[in-house]
Amino acid sequence: MKLSEVKNNIENLKELRFQLPNGQFVPSHFHVTEVGEITKDFIDCGGTIRREKSINFQLWEAGDFDHRVAPEKLASIISLSEKVLKLGDWEIEVEYQTETIGKYGLNFNGQHFELTTKTTNCLASESCGTHTSKSKIKLSDLPVTNTCTPVGGCC
Repeated sequence: MKLSEVKNNIENLKELRFQLPNGQFVPSHFHVTEVGEITKDFIDCGGTIRREKSINFQLWEAGDFDHRVAPEKLASIISLSEKVLKLGDWEIEVEYQTETIGKYGLNFNGQHFELTTKTTNCLASESCGTHTSKSKIKLSDLPVTNTCTPVGGCC
């Protein structure tokens, strides 16, 4: 989900809710401690130089149980961040700490935001040897064998 989509989705919300991949919700007294743009410059295992940009939201919970971030408050934080940091309309990455700091993608299901799992991947699978090609076979080219009989034990 991109920053523009988050802004559009929070316009009609009465409360902000974030659901973890395991179905639990981030406690409603969370704080949004960071909104920013992250640039990652790197070289993949195939030697290709790459640059990725994303928008980072950091969610944090503390002992402040009376605190609630309203959708309007998040909208104002985003607006200030866009103005001051000149944010692009990049994909959102959410940081939230459970056992360790987790990085999540973000979706919206019409009622609340969903933190989605992220995975690693080899970006140069063709050049580093992890790419496996599968041969394509037409089913019509397979030989027809009808060796199964009622007493043959294969049924």
